[in-house]
Amino acid sequence: MTVMPRPRVLLADDHVMVAQGLSRLLEGEVDIVGTVSDGGELVALAQKHHPDIIIADMTMPVLNGLEAMRRLRALGIRSRFIFLTLHAEPRLASEAMRNGASGYVLKQSAGDELIEAVRAVAGGLTYLTPLITRDVLRAMAQPDDAQPISLTPRQLDVLRLIGEGKRMKEIAAELQISVRTVETHKQSLQQTLGADTTADLIKFALKHGLLPD
Repeated sequence: MTVMPRPRVLLADDHVMVAQGLSRLLEGEVDIVGTVSDGGELVALAQKHHPDIIIADMTMPVLNGLEAMRRLRALGIRSRFIFLTLHAEPRLASEAMRNGASGYVLKQSAGDELIEAVRAVAGGLTYLTPLITRDVLRAMAQPDDAQPISLTPRQLDVLRLIGEGKRMKEIAAELQISVRTVETHKQSLQQTLGADTTADLIKFALKHGLLPD
């Protein structure tokens, strides 16, 4: 009986405790070749180790997960990507899958689903969390110009924190950006979503599952 080698995995998450938890969850299933905390480090270490699978947060400093994946693809690195994220926005998930991601798992269900996703992706399959599968497939079936709203991972982070009632200074501190940058993102969100007030932004975040229950 041939024993298949364990997949070599690179972890990318800017929260140290999350990364440590993922390592413990996956031990026995994979070989962790490294852990990084921003997209720039992810690109550098992926070029060094050529992991089989990269498990990455969608939003990280320097480069977000999508940008890091695109950059690695341009460099010829074919590691399979599993995005592990708080973002339940179907359009963001569909964009990730359109751009070549092999998996999309929500952090709220990571304990139940991540190992299943790793096994599927290691076997050459695609894994999409059942929590948003129907909406994501519907979004992917639409032509690009039929998707009127497209938010960047950073905009989604700002929107989520606004929805949680955080002030501009608190959002800036959590995302490690300036207050002015947060205000710019907020203005852009209002224009893109047609939201006149902060309350309108919160309603959008609630409607699209960006806030915890």
